Amino acid sequence: MKTFLTSWPFWALLSAGFAALTAIFAKVGIENVNSDFATFFRTIVILMAAGLMLYITGNWQEPSTVSPRTWLFLVLSGLATGASWICYFRALKLGDAARVAPIDKLSVVFVSVFAVLFLGERLSLPNWLGVVMIGVGAVLVAYRA
Repeated sequence: MKTFLTSWPFWALLSAGFAALTAIFAKVGIENVNSDFATFFRTIVILMAAGLMLYITGNWQEPSTVSPRTWLFLVLSGLATGASWICYFRALKLGDAARVAPIDKLSVVFVSVFAVLFLGERLSLPNWLGVVMIGVGAVLVAYRA
């Protein structure tokens, strides 16, 4: 059991489950507020939760121990996350959660392509088939006949 709790699939599945709840809770939560305000408030909640996690786990790290390159990529990641959240909440405000979320999950396809192009990762033929199926599946789930 300990091996399962320290494996990436376990945490990835939890992430997917929480992401699904995010879409449902957000769709209800933004019903009567501006999507940008909702994103701002959600960000404050996330900041508090992350701070609590650092406190509980004792994983605080002195900022001076972080390299400039790491800071640069953490800032870029934060900016991309913020842009993603703003776009996601605006899409949820305008569309159905069951249609918005699958299109948002096209990020899986983009990550695969970007990882190959920019990180030098390699995907096998079955992996690429899965990427294509995810892409087609996301479009089909979001498609309204």
